[in-house]
Amino acid sequence: MPELDQYDYSLPKELIAQFPVENRADARLLVVEREQQRIEHWHVRDLPEILSAGDCIVLNDTRVIPARLVGRRTSTGGRWQGLFLEEAENGLWKLLCKSRGRLWPGETIQLEDRDTRPAVQLHLGARLDEGIWVARPETDVETIPLLERIGRVPLPPYIRGGEMVDADREAYQTIFAAHPGSVAAPTAGLHFSELLLKKLSQRGIDVCHVTLHVGWDTFRPIRAKRLEDHSMHQEWGSCSVDLVRRLQAARAGGGRIVAVGTTSVRVLETAARSGELLPWQGMTDLFIRPPHKFSAVDALMTNFHLPRTSLLVLVRTFGGDELMQQAYAAAIGEKYRFYSYGDTMLVL
Repeated sequence: MPELDQYDYSLPKELIAQFPVENRADARLLVVEREQQRIEHWHVRDLPEILSAGDCIVLNDTRVIPARLVGRRTSTGGRWQGLFLEEAENGLWKLLCKSRGRLWPGETIQLEDRDTRPAVQLHLGARLDEGIWVARPETDVETIPLLERIGRVPLPPYIRGGEMVDADREAYQTIFAAHPGSVAAPTAGLHFSELLLKKLSQRGIDVCHVTLHVGWDTFRPIRAKRLEDHSMHQEWGSCSVDLVRRLQAARAGGGRIVAVGTTSVRVLETAARSGELLPWQGMTDLFIRPPHKFSAVDALMTNFHLPRTSLLVLVRTFGGDELMQQAYAAAIGEKYRFYSYGDTMLVL
């Protein structure tokens, strides 16, 4: 089993994209052909030429919620930041909290809307493991509408320190987002425009959807020295009966299943854990690492990932360790834009 040190690399800071390209499909696309051991340079808009009629693209249609919260501690007036993670059945929230001073159970936080006006009070309860708190919002408004009104786009800290601008509300959301539940975007899907989807369809390439609600753990670096000692987070996903039928038909006709994003891979490979792709819905803790054998994915489109993360491990497991290292080196050498708002790659 490989050790974590093998999944490290150096990246010049100026290659971390701070804004997306103006037109989604104009992002650069590094195409990696595993059989030929070849690397080529294209753009996302070229996908209809690169893929073949009969292929099936699988997109993650989760919707990012405005999960980043700001406010003030009512006891001290000090600044407070939080990240909403999930809502329990009893209406309580689980969230991450950040403040200059130590927080205490029983404290009250005055949440502020995007114009820094007082909005809702939040009562902190118990502190759980890994800095997660349980809290109760003092409101009768349902959680998602409330977050839409007062929350901020949960940008990762490497993008402008996590501080959103108005344009991020659209830019950090796929155009096909349908089911609210993610605290981070399925970033490979950000490159698709309505025009590109139309051209893919005209080419005879099917476009399907799975759902995986992306959790905050997804982008956290792995702390264990050995991959086998890493405790994988859980995320909710769904793979429908209709999707399974379409993917089976695609393969029966000689087409490929092209997963867009590691999140789509995680759903499909969870649904195919038995060796056969079956309809599935629920929580997955699947950690795709060597020597995982892929059952449901033939090609992968994915952004460039941070070092020492489970996402990078997945990509290198799929694409082949040496070839993926060459691909990342080529991307850095050609000054590709990295991470959430950056360019992308297609592994065939």
